[in-house]
Amino acid sequence: GLVLGIYSTEKDEGAAQFTSAGDAFDRLVSGKLRELLSACGPSLKKGKTRIFHGLHQDFLSVVVVGLGKKNAGVNDQENWNEGKENIRAAVAAGCRQIQDLEIPCVEVDPCGDAQAAAEGAVLGLHEYNDLKQKKKPVVTPQLHGSAESEAWQKGVIYAEGQNLARYLMEAPANYITPIKFAEHIEQKLRSFSNVKVHIRPESWIATQQMGAFLSVAKGSAEPPIFLEIHYLGGANTNDPPLVFVGKGVTFDSGGISLKPSSGMDAMRADMGGAATVCSAIVTAAALNLPLNIIGLAPLCENMPSGKANKPGDVVRAKNGKTIQVDNTDAEGRLLLADALCYAHNFNARAIVNAATLTGAMDVALGSAATGVFTNSSWLWTHLYEASILTGDRVWRMPLFEHYTKQVTDCPLADLSNIGKYSRAGGACTAAAFLKEFVTASHWAHLDIAGVMSNKDEVPYLRKGMAGRPTRTLVEFAARLSQDSHN
Repeated sequence: GLVLGIYSTEKDEGAAQFTSAGDAFDRLVSGKLRELLSACGPSLKKGKTRIFHGLHQDFLSVVVVGLGKKNAGVNDQENWNEGKENIRAAVAAGCRQIQDLEIPCVEVDPCGDAQAAAEGAVLGLHEYNDLKQKKKPVVTPQLHGSAESEAWQKGVIYAEGQNLARYLMEAPANYITPIKFAEHIEQKLRSFSNVKVHIRPESWIATQQMGAFLSVAKGSAEPPIFLEIHYLGGANTNDPPLVFVGKGVTFDSGGISLKPSSGMDAMRADMGGAATVCSAIVTAAALNLPLNIIGLAPLCENMPSGKANKPGDVVRAKNGKTIQVDNTDAEGRLLLADALCYAHNFNARAIVNAATLTGAMDVALGSAATGVFTNSSWLWTHLYEASILTGDRVWRMPLFEHYTKQVTDCPLADLSNIGKYSRAGGACTAAAFLKEFVTASHWAHLDIAGVMSNKDEVPYLRKGMAGRPTRTLVEFAARLSQDSHN
């Protein structure tokens, strides 16, 4: 199979405008492709496809995909590079057409941006079907031509990183338990000599005095794990690292504050924070990025049992602060409190945590963008600029004192784990709670609850867990490795 791009033309512009690969192929078949295209109706809109058979013996099926306007570039209203997004969406649509025809191999036109084309192909074909007997045929995308093979390869690595996060999030909670999650990541990192993985057991967590984390874990029969990854890609192993922290609740029933049963199965993806940051580190290692990264993932289940946290219980975090657990389903912040305290041991350049933290985040932004709460404009700028390139967007949210008051005004302890006006500004009160465990001057909290899954909003991702914003984290780390100012 072959996927070729075509730009949309304004009215009355006449002949359709192919990419250079499209032009070359049209010449190869003596203008037949252009002829057929003009014969089959109006010009191709972006993201739409036309399929032609029997044009050339090497490519029995050719899919032409609409790329939208040529030289689209950055759209300031949309906060992303529209040209790149158009390529991702178009190539994904084309590759799926080839998959429907059960053709095992597809060559992809780089469309002027081979990295974006590779991302579209690899992300667009991904599907979790490990546990099904009937699987879609495997299609291997390859670059058409040899011009941009380095950029293509980079795109493949970025997309495979996001697909790893999608896999971990989508897999059932009885398959991806805390220990299985840790072992899966360890196995992915085994081949890199500059990576150390520590799988810390419950006894270690206890000696670290992570009382908040342990209070959540104790309700489940599944033992907790604290996963710690050291990627030493920097010129000097002593250079201050970027520290990633990810919430790793492998199943979240809500605990004694039980969630409603409808849709609870999606809570197998409540370890999305851990999945995205660990996948970002696997990707950074594959790209051999020249910086040091440390990844921390507290992993456990949140379950109701005779041993579980009860509403009103008070627990003590690693830094000595006491927390009244008013709602056992506000558990992610308890794991992160202890992990963020521990993150301060590493003299970090920056601490970035990701978590499917609050339903309120989904209410605020839906799946358009990840909410970022940060005390550092420098950090915000890097995350924002990275997200424009990846198309996996971020949006800045407030860390006002206004919200801090709502979590520190607590009857029995230093902090309550929910805001005193319960639902108002829930994503912001959660962030204010986390801020109580941070003294570093460059910290960002990414609330990824809204971008956890995809229905049809992102056209190059199939329905299911989205693995977002893995590529933005990778691009952010790549930018940080080039920025020596901090």
